[in-house]
Amino acid sequence: MLTCKELSERSTDYLEGALSPAQGAGFKLHLLMCKHCRAYIDQLAKTIRLLKAVGKTTSEAAPDPALVASFRTSTSEPRG
Repeated sequence: MLTCKELSERSTDYLEGALSPAQGAGFKLHLLMCKHCRAYIDQLAKTIRLLKAVGKTTSEAAPDPALVASFRTSTSEPRG
């Protein structure tokens, strides 16, 4: 049976229907037994639907890498 970590790593493939029948069965079995992973998958599916509704892909919704790098640099510098 899948662990919660393995399920989270394959969640996008599951929601896109990209798992093999055997993988999908294992995924569904885990969801039947784990309320936390069911909640995670439900929330992820809702997020994807909302992003599609506003016309954004997941990569478009992510912040610009240069902005993230700048933020990390500015927050790691000592403040005086």
